[in-house]
Amino acid sequence: MTHQGELPTVGNLKQQARRLRQQLQTRNLDLSHSAALEMVAQQYGFRDWNTLSAKAERPLSNERPQTLRVGQTLRGTYLGQPFTAELLGLKVFAEGARRRVTLHLREAVDVVQFDSFSAWRQRITGTIGRDGRSAECTSDGQPQLVLDLPD
Repeated sequence: MTHQGELPTVGNLKQQARRLRQQLQTRNLDLSHSAALEMVAQQYGFRDWNTLSAKAERPLSNERPQTLRVGQTLRGTYLGQPFTAELLGLKVFAEGARRRVTLHLREAVDVVQFDSFSAWRQRITGTIGRDGRSAECTSDGQPQLVLDLPD
């Protein structure tokens, strides 16, 4: 089964169903929209459309999207280490629900918590949600990457 973090938004899933119907109609195969939705759900490993749509991300209409732009200076934490960084790369997924960011840290951070050795990082890439937090977590349950998003 697909993890929720990997699912497109409900709107994108409905577009997939529409495209499926259109492709099948070009081959003289008629399919109802609801049947196409069911097929899309099965492609993602769900038993039916209702289950998939309940798990898929829905854009929040009352949530103001945060504007990120390449070259912007951001603050946050990576593996619990505070940083200030320049945004080098940005890719938007799922209608802004997730964004892949590449950051160049002003000062490298040690991402290892052992006294016997270190691993320094100055460039990091991660995927964040609308809240600026990564879905990936450390062993203690904290997000690996947290950005303080501008208003």
